[in-house]
Amino acid sequence: MKNEPAYKRILLKLSGEALAKDTDSLLNFDYLEEVAGVIKKCVDSGVQVGIIVGAGNIWRGRSSGKMDRTRADNMGMLATCINSLALQEAFCQAGLDARVMSAVPMDKFCEYYTADEARRHLEAGRVVIFAAGLGSPFFSTDTPAVIRAMEIEADALLLAKNIDYLYTADPRVDPTAEKIEETTYSHIVNNRLNAIDLTAAILAENSKIPTVMFGLDKSENIYRVVMGEKLGTVVK
Repeated sequence: MKNEPAYKRILLKLSGEALAKDTDSLLNFDYLEEVAGVIKKCVDSGVQVGIIVGAGNIWRGRSSGKMDRTRADNMGMLATCINSLALQEAFCQAGLDARVMSAVPMDKFCEYYTADEARRHLEAGRVVIFAAGLGSPFFSTDTPAVIRAMEIEADALLLAKNIDYLYTADPRVDPTAEKIEETTYSHIVNNRLNAIDLTAAILAENSKIPTVMFGLDKSENIYRVVMGEKLGTVVK
Protein backbone atom coordinates (compact mmCIF):
# COMPACT_ATOMS: atom_id res chain seq x y z
CA MET A 1 0.00 0.00 0.00
CA LYS A 2 1.26 3.51 -0.85
CA ASN A 3 2.25 6.07 1.78
CA GLU A 4 0.33 8.83 0.01
CA PRO A 5 -3.42 8.71 -0.68
CA ALA A 6 -4.47 7.97 -4.24
CA TYR A 7 -7.19 10.64 -4.14
CA LYS A 8 -7.35 14.14 -2.70
CA ARG A 9 -11.16 14.33 -2.52
CA ILE A 10 -13.63 11.44 -2.47
CA LEU A 11 -17.36 10.89 -2.39
CA LEU A 12 -18.11 7.73 -0.39
CA LYS A 13 -21.49 6.05 -0.61
CA LEU A 14 -22.52 3.92 2.35
CA SER A 15 -25.57 1.70 2.38
CA GLY A 16 -28.07 2.17 5.16
CA GLU A 17 -27.94 -1.56 5.89
CA ALA A 18 -24.22 -1.21 6.66
CA LEU A 19 -25.05 1.07 9.59
CA ALA A 20 -27.12 -1.68 11.20
CA LYS A 21 -24.41 -4.32 10.71
CA ASP A 22 -24.98 -7.57 12.64
CA THR A 23 -27.69 -6.14 14.87
CA ASP A 24 -31.48 -6.11 15.08
CA SER A 25 -31.41 -2.39 15.88
CA LEU A 26 -31.62 0.39 13.30
CA LEU A 27 -28.06 1.46 14.08
CA ASN A 28 -24.99 -0.42 15.28
CA PHE A 29 -23.20 2.25 17.31
CA ASP A 30 -20.04 0.18 17.70
CA TYR A 31 -19.83 -0.11 13.93
CA LEU A 32 -20.46 3.61 13.49
CA GLU A 33 -17.55 4.26 15.83
CA GLU A 34 -15.41 1.88 13.78
CA VAL A 35 -16.29 3.62 10.50
CA ALA A 36 -15.61 7.02 12.09
CA GLY A 37 -12.14 5.85 13.09
CA VAL A 38 -11.38 4.81 9.51
CA ILE A 39 -12.68 8.10 8.09
CA LYS A 40 -10.48 9.95 10.57
CA LYS A 41 -7.46 8.05 9.23
CA CYS A 42 -8.39 9.20 5.74
CA VAL A 43 -8.78 12.83 6.81
CA ASP A 44 -5.52 12.72 8.79
CA SER A 45 -3.84 11.50 5.59
CA GLY A 46 -4.97 14.67 3.83
CA VAL A 47 -8.09 13.32 2.08
CA GLN A 48 -11.23 15.45 1.80
CA VAL A 49 -14.26 13.24 2.45
CA GLY A 50 -17.87 13.62 1.36
CA ILE A 51 -20.36 10.90 2.28
CA ILE A 52 -23.84 10.01 1.13
CA VAL A 53 -25.77 7.34 2.97
CA GLY A 54 -28.80 5.25 2.12
CA ALA A 55 -31.72 4.41 4.38
CA GLY A 56 -32.27 0.68 3.91
CA ASN A 57 -31.89 0.07 7.64
CA ILE A 58 -34.96 2.24 8.27
CA TRP A 59 -37.14 2.43 5.18
CA ARG A 60 -37.28 1.33 1.56
CA GLY A 61 -39.73 3.22 -0.61
CA ARG A 62 -40.13 0.37 -3.06
CA SER A 63 -41.29 -1.90 -0.19
CA SER A 64 -44.16 0.40 0.74
CA GLY A 65 -46.97 -1.68 -0.73
CA LYS A 66 -49.86 0.45 -2.00
CA MET A 67 -48.47 3.70 -0.60
CA ASP A 68 -48.13 6.62 -2.99
CA ARG A 69 -44.61 6.40 -4.44
CA THR A 70 -43.82 10.08 -3.90
CA ARG A 71 -44.81 9.90 -0.24
CA ALA A 72 -42.88 6.67 0.26
CA ASP A 73 -39.76 8.17 -1.31
CA ASN A 74 -40.13 11.28 0.84
CA MET A 75 -40.07 9.01 3.89
CA GLY A 76 -36.88 7.44 2.54
CA MET A 77 -35.25 10.85 2.16
CA LEU A 78 -36.13 11.69 5.76
CA ALA A 79 -34.66 8.36 6.85
CA THR A 80 -31.33 9.27 5.22
CA CYS A 81 -31.31 12.37 7.42
CA ILE A 82 -31.55 10.21 10.54
CA ASN A 83 -28.60 8.13 9.34
CA SER A 84 -26.65 11.26 8.42
CA LEU A 85 -27.09 12.76 11.89
CA ALA A 86 -26.01 9.46 13.46
CA LEU A 87 -22.86 9.50 11.32
CA GLN A 88 -22.21 13.12 12.23
CA GLU A 89 -22.36 12.28 15.93
CA ALA A 90 -19.97 9.34 15.49
CA PHE A 91 -17.54 11.54 13.55
CA CYS A 92 -17.67 14.32 16.14
CA GLN A 93 -16.97 11.82 18.92
CA ALA A 94 -13.94 10.66 16.89
CA GLY A 95 -12.62 14.21 16.86
CA LEU A 96 -13.71 15.13 13.34
CA ASP A 97 -15.51 18.29 12.29
CA ALA A 98 -18.52 17.02 10.35
CA ARG A 99 -21.43 18.81 8.72
CA VAL A 100 -24.73 17.43 7.46
CA MET A 101 -26.06 19.14 4.34
CA SER A 102 -29.60 18.36 3.22
CA ALA A 103 -31.13 18.68 -0.24
CA VAL A 104 -34.36 19.63 1.58
CA PRO A 105 -34.37 22.71 3.84
CA MET A 106 -34.51 21.70 7.52
CA ASP A 107 -32.40 24.27 9.30
CA LYS A 108 -33.32 22.99 12.76
CA PHE A 109 -31.22 19.90 12.09
CA CYS A 110 -28.67 20.58 9.36
CA GLU A 111 -27.48 22.95 6.67
CA TYR A 112 -29.14 23.38 3.31
CA TYR A 113 -26.98 21.95 0.54
CA THR A 114 -25.18 24.09 -2.00
CA ALA A 115 -22.18 22.88 -3.96
CA ASP A 116 -20.13 25.99 -3.17
CA GLU A 117 -20.66 25.65 0.57
CA ALA A 118 -19.95 21.92 0.46
CA ARG A 119 -16.64 22.53 -1.29
CA ARG A 120 -15.78 25.23 1.26
CA HIS A 121 -16.37 22.78 4.12
CA LEU A 122 -14.24 20.13 2.41
CA GLU A 123 -11.39 22.55 1.82
CA ALA A 124 -11.53 23.46 5.52
CA GLY A 125 -10.99 19.79 6.43
CA ARG A 126 -14.57 19.04 7.43
CA VAL A 127 -16.34 15.81 6.54
CA VAL A 128 -19.54 16.59 4.64
CA ILE A 129 -22.51 14.21 4.88
CA PHE A 130 -25.12 14.65 2.16
CA ALA A 131 -28.67 13.94 3.33
CA ALA A 132 -32.11 13.68 1.69
CA GLY A 133 -30.84 12.42 -1.66
CA LEU A 134 -31.63 14.89 -4.43
CA GLY A 135 -34.70 16.16 -2.61
CA SER A 136 -36.89 14.54 -5.27
CA PRO A 137 -38.69 11.18 -5.39
CA PHE A 138 -38.04 8.35 -7.88
CA PHE A 139 -34.24 8.33 -7.45
CA SER A 140 -32.17 5.84 -5.48
CA THR A 141 -29.23 7.20 -3.49
CA ASP A 142 -26.92 6.00 -6.30
CA THR A 143 -27.97 8.95 -8.46
CA PRO A 144 -27.32 11.71 -5.90
CA ALA A 145 -24.01 9.99 -5.10
CA VAL A 146 -22.88 10.51 -8.68
CA ILE A 147 -24.28 14.04 -8.90
CA ARG A 148 -22.72 15.14 -5.60
CA ALA A 149 -19.39 13.65 -6.71
CA MET A 150 -19.58 15.75 -9.86
CA GLU A 151 -20.64 18.90 -8.00
CA ILE A 152 -17.89 18.74 -5.39
CA GLU A 153 -15.37 17.80 -8.10
CA ALA A 154 -14.39 14.55 -6.41
CA ASP A 155 -11.37 12.64 -7.67
CA ALA A 156 -13.18 9.34 -7.14
CA LEU A 157 -16.55 7.88 -6.26
CA LEU A 158 -16.29 5.00 -3.78
CA LEU A 159 -19.27 2.66 -3.60
CA ALA A 160 -19.07 0.55 -0.45
CA LYS A 161 -21.21 -2.52 -1.09
CA ASN A 162 -22.29 -5.67 0.70
CA ILE A 163 -20.34 -7.68 -1.88
CA ASP A 164 -16.62 -7.64 -2.62
CA TYR A 165 -16.65 -7.20 -6.42
CA LEU A 166 -18.92 -6.54 -9.33
CA TYR A 167 -19.82 -9.93 -10.82
CA THR A 168 -21.14 -11.08 -14.17
CA ALA A 169 -24.25 -12.26 -12.28
CA ASP A 170 -25.43 -12.47 -8.68
CA PRO A 171 -22.93 -14.91 -7.10
CA ARG A 172 -25.46 -15.75 -4.37
CA VAL A 173 -27.75 -17.15 -7.07
CA ASP A 174 -25.42 -18.14 -9.92
CA PRO A 175 -22.38 -20.22 -8.88
CA THR A 176 -20.79 -19.60 -12.30
CA ALA A 177 -20.71 -15.83 -11.75
CA GLU A 178 -17.25 -14.37 -12.30
CA LYS A 179 -15.53 -11.41 -10.66
CA ILE A 180 -14.99 -8.31 -12.76
CA GLU A 181 -11.87 -6.42 -11.69
CA GLU A 182 -12.15 -3.56 -14.20
CA THR A 183 -14.95 -2.42 -16.47
CA THR A 184 -16.74 0.62 -17.90
CA TYR A 185 -20.13 2.13 -17.19
CA SER A 186 -21.06 1.44 -20.82
CA HIS A 187 -20.57 -2.27 -20.11
CA ILE A 188 -22.68 -2.04 -16.94
CA VAL A 189 -25.50 -0.22 -18.76
CA ASN A 190 -25.45 -2.38 -21.89
CA ASN A 191 -25.46 -5.61 -19.88
CA ARG A 192 -27.91 -4.36 -17.24
CA LEU A 193 -25.58 -5.42 -14.44
CA ASN A 194 -27.32 -4.93 -11.10
CA ALA A 195 -24.45 -3.01 -9.49
CA ILE A 196 -25.75 0.53 -9.60
CA ASP A 197 -28.99 2.22 -10.58
CA LEU A 198 -29.00 2.64 -14.38
CA THR A 199 -29.78 6.36 -14.17
CA ALA A 200 -26.72 6.80 -11.97
CA ALA A 201 -24.62 4.63 -14.28
CA ILE A 202 -25.46 6.77 -17.32
CA LEU A 203 -24.61 9.94 -15.39
CA ALA A 204 -21.37 8.43 -14.13
CA GLU A 205 -20.38 7.42 -17.65
CA ASN A 206 -20.46 11.09 -18.64
CA SER A 207 -18.77 12.36 -15.49
CA LYS A 208 -15.37 10.78 -16.17
CA ILE A 209 -14.95 10.29 -12.41
CA PRO A 210 -13.36 6.88 -11.69
CA THR A 211 -15.41 4.65 -9.45
CA VAL A 212 -14.36 1.84 -7.13
CA MET A 213 -16.95 -0.72 -5.99
CA PHE A 214 -15.75 -2.73 -3.00
CA GLY A 215 -16.98 -4.74 -0.05
CA LEU A 216 -17.61 -3.13 3.32
CA ASP A 217 -17.31 -6.36 5.27
CA LYS A 218 -14.31 -4.64 6.88
CA SER A 219 -14.54 -0.88 7.43
CA GLU A 220 -10.76 -0.67 6.97
CA ASN A 221 -11.40 -1.34 3.27
CA ILE A 222 -12.35 2.34 2.91
CA TYR A 223 -8.87 3.42 3.94
CA ARG A 224 -7.23 0.73 1.80
CA VAL A 225 -9.02 1.98 -1.32
CA VAL A 226 -8.26 5.62 -0.51
CA MET A 227 -4.57 4.74 -0.20
CA GLY A 228 -4.57 3.15 -3.63
CA GLU A 229 -4.67 -0.54 -2.77
CA LYS A 230 -6.18 -2.66 -5.52
CA LEU A 231 -9.48 -3.74 -4.06
CA GLY A 232 -12.86 -4.45 -5.62
CA THR A 233 -13.94 -3.41 -9.11
CA VAL A 234 -12.66 -0.26 -10.83
CA VAL A 235 -15.14 1.35 -13.21
CA LYS A 236 -13.85 3.92 -15.67
